[in-house]
Amino acid sequence: MSLYSEFFYSASFNGLFSDSQTIEYMLRFEAALAQAQAKEGLIPADASDIIKANCKAEFIDIEKLKAEVKLGGNAAIPLVQQLSKIVEKQNIEASKYIHLGATSQDVIDTATMLAVQAYTVKMMSKINELKDTLAQITTSHRNTLMIGRTLLQQARPITFGLKTATWLQSIEQCGDRISELPATTLFLQLGGAVGSGNQYLTNQVQAEVANHLGLKVSHSWNANRGGIATIASVYGILNQSLAKIAKDITLLMQTEVGEVFEGSAEGKGGSSAMPNKRNPVTCTAILANSTRIPHLVASILAAMPQEHERSAGMWQSEWEVLTELLKLTAGSLEKTLELIMGLEVDKDRMLQNLDLTHGLIFAENVSIALADSVGKLNAHELVKKACKSAIAQKKHLKMVLYEMDLKLPNLDLLFDAEKSTGNSAAIIDDILSKYQKLIQK
Repeated sequence: MSLYSEFFYSASFNGLFSDSQTIEYMLRFEAALAQAQAKEGLIPADASDIIKANCKAEFIDIEKLKAEVKLGGNAAIPLVQQLSKIVEKQNIEASKYIHLGATSQDVIDTATMLAVQAYTVKMMSKINELKDTLAQITTSHRNTLMIGRTLLQQARPITFGLKTATWLQSIEQCGDRISELPATTLFLQLGGAVGSGNQYLTNQVQAEVANHLGLKVSHSWNANRGGIATIASVYGILNQSLAKIAKDITLLMQTEVGEVFEGSAEGKGGSSAMPNKRNPVTCTAILANSTRIPHLVASILAAMPQEHERSAGMWQSEWEVLTELLKLTAGSLEKTLELIMGLEVDKDRMLQNLDLTHGLIFAENVSIALADSVGKLNAHELVKKACKSAIAQKKHLKMVLYEMDLKLPNLDLLFDAEKSTGNSAAIIDDILSKYQKLIQK
């Protein structure tokens, strides 16, 4: 890892993709295969027991394995060779049954599925934690008034709770997609040399191996990479959804806005040149990760049209790309959780910013109210004229409207921010409905 490993990634997730853990996944496949074949009477039971007992990463010379990868083009070949020699020292006969009928891609693809399986369980736990945290902050700021912005310009009032509720909804949707992966995408790969199977890879053996590993049974997907592409896409969407939160907070943290801030900590957010700075460093890491993610997803998609029954290059291109994508996404998720848990909200500044346009943000309210008497198009033109006059004269819009004598009843009410948030409260309550037990604690 680089100097920036703590900045972009999550130490608690990186271990899922370490050399030793990857070897552990591959050895789990080899042990499960031997067990399944023994159960079906294809190899001796005692041979299966010996193979299983020796399928441990600590028995493998990792540096030797890595040095030999370039000779065979993948890690499965030298791994099986080492495992065979280890077992051979104990029982020559048992060593004959290692990897029986399988091919390198069976080992590597299944190991990838096992890594994603463990990763997904851990990610779902973090996603649920983030959802709960977002639900809490949304409840706290259900009625906190702020300006809504479109095309980076002030538009009309909303509440901060509505903004955080939309964050929550996007993370919920990502969680729903990810929770479907074990049933729809995490498949065993076990088809032999060209995916056609053989006498040692019967349907019963495949079912047994899948059951041992907690994966779904599937016919060979050697060159059908839709599952890998789905994993990359689903986690890519999560990463970009997290980046949306970071982008909003970065903008709200600008000096000229100053409505929301990352949590403060000693030494956090400083500048090497300017002592006054409070930089959005956590958001910066999340956004940096999100800049890299689309290109990683694209690389996986580009590798989908693979040649015949196994690709020369495209399959191999997936290995590190998918790992990097998953590690970056874990880093972004962990940092987003930290970001939301420490978020500081300046309600007073939000109220101050509501007055920046001198009432222009209420123009839509006026236009809708005026439409009842003069029609929608005429109302729009009259209010547009009033807005231009207010800007030119540097007057409050309400004052200009009084001078125009448009006979608008309840004009003051049209300029009440609390009455101008539309259906914000109802939308928030609907999104929060499943979190009521949590919120009431």
